[in-house]
Amino acid sequence: AVVSTQSTGRYLSREEFRCLVSLEMGMKNHEIVPSELIASIANLRHGGCYKILRDLVQYKLIRYDHRNGIRGYHLTYAGYDYLALRSFSNQNVVYSIGNRIGVGKESDIYIAASEDGTQYVLKLHRLGRICFRKVKEKRDYLKRRKNASWLYLSRLAAEREFSFLKALHDRGYPVPEPLAWNRHAIVMKLIPGYPLSQVNEITNTAKVYTKLMQLIVRLAQMGLIHGDFNEFNLMIDDKEKITVIDLPQMISTSHENAAYYFDRDVECIRTWFKKRYDFDSDDRPYLSDIICETPVDVEMKASGYTKDIKDDFENLSLNKPKEEMWTDMSDEDSEDSEEEEDIEEEEEIESESEEHQPDSGEEGDKSVKESAVETGKSEEEKENEEKGTEEESEEETEEESEEEINNKSYLPHRDKERQKKSVHQFTVYQKSNLSKDDIKKKVRANEAKKRLKQSRIKKGEKYYINREKRAAANEIKGADSWF
Repeated sequence: AVVSTQSTGRYLSREEFRCLVSLEMGMKNHEIVPSELIASIANLRHGGCYKILRDLVQYKLIRYDHRNGIRGYHLTYAGYDYLALRSFSNQNVVYSIGNRIGVGKESDIYIAASEDGTQYVLKLHRLGRICFRKVKEKRDYLKRRKNASWLYLSRLAAEREFSFLKALHDRGYPVPEPLAWNRHAIVMKLIPGYPLSQVNEITNTAKVYTKLMQLIVRLAQMGLIHGDFNEFNLMIDDKEKITVIDLPQMISTSHENAAYYFDRDVECIRTWFKKRYDFDSDDRPYLSDIICETPVDVEMKASGYTKDIKDDFENLSLNKPKEEMWTDMSDEDSEDSEEEEDIEEEEEIESESEEHQPDSGEEGDKSVKESAVETGKSEEEKENEEKGTEEESEEETEEESEEEINNKSYLPHRDKERQKKSVHQFTVYQKSNLSKDDIKKKVRANEAKKRLKQSRIKKGEKYYINREKRAAANEIKGADSWF
């Protein structure tokens, strides 16, 4: 199968396609692929790879680039389109391509047809346009990776949209039927209808409004949020049947900003109906009132559905068998009974101690007896005992004062340390989202800064030492000149 170029009207040969494929393979590890690497991967029989690359540059299927002393080539979107179209033609999915029927910030849409003449829709993702360059910030296509080409991002977006289309179409949700996917291109069935943005009048506005709100709720019941549910991504036919398009930005209902995106989708429909059809309604759904019935976001690994949430979902008590549930309940009951027994034992011990304590009457009798014994002592013995106690108290106060004097310099320092420890005990440290490579880079950068400081200090010390030597030498010279 061969595909004709629009610029020259000729057909691409097998060797030219082979060079395109070899360049695509080289771009997996290279931003700019050298011509020697392309020639080695292509491995053409009679050579001529350099001439073919020069021709492909003229057809604007590849581009020559020179950066940082490296010369080579990289694919353009036109060359990537040709590779995807060739694979579709080999699968007998697409036979011909018609006009472009739609242009968006992320894709171009064409009409395609098979050999039978049945018309399809060909969607070519083209990320990296000037109007939408913040894809890496707003979409999590790369996940943990940091850098990637726009071609690779377009491929990931097409793969995600195809998987969402297939999952939703199998569950009876009104989306176009997906037929094939390759690289950054998707082939789907043509929908007879118009975008809602081009429709000026609707016979049953209330009915269409409720249908759209039901579609948003159905998605949430499957654990998904569209994220861009507006008049440009909704198709409506003459019978007011609605189909939803443009799905690569869908997120999970367990996303941290799920409520915001859900409310934004609802408000987009409300504002559009109020603006265009002069229809306003207070009836609107809320994400907190919706229960997820079929978790499609778990199967599709939608953005926002993390591994921890998946483990929690799988370990729910509702999914446990009855025996495990009863064992868990029995363990809890045994723990509660043990705690109650401990409390009862403590109460019994307290009551026994209270019983063994002497009464106030007995204490009074003892004190009377002791006083009677003390009165029997002589007055001289009492005086001697008082003198001894006074001397002992004076010695104890002297020792305490010496200890206070010795510890005066240490007590405040110890108190400060304790305060610091208590502060650090209650601080909460957040886990950094940095990878190991980033942490290593930061450590190396800090070490380099320390070395620079040390070298500057050494240079400064040398400068001051040399300056003092020069001053001393000048003083000596001046002294000699006076004589």
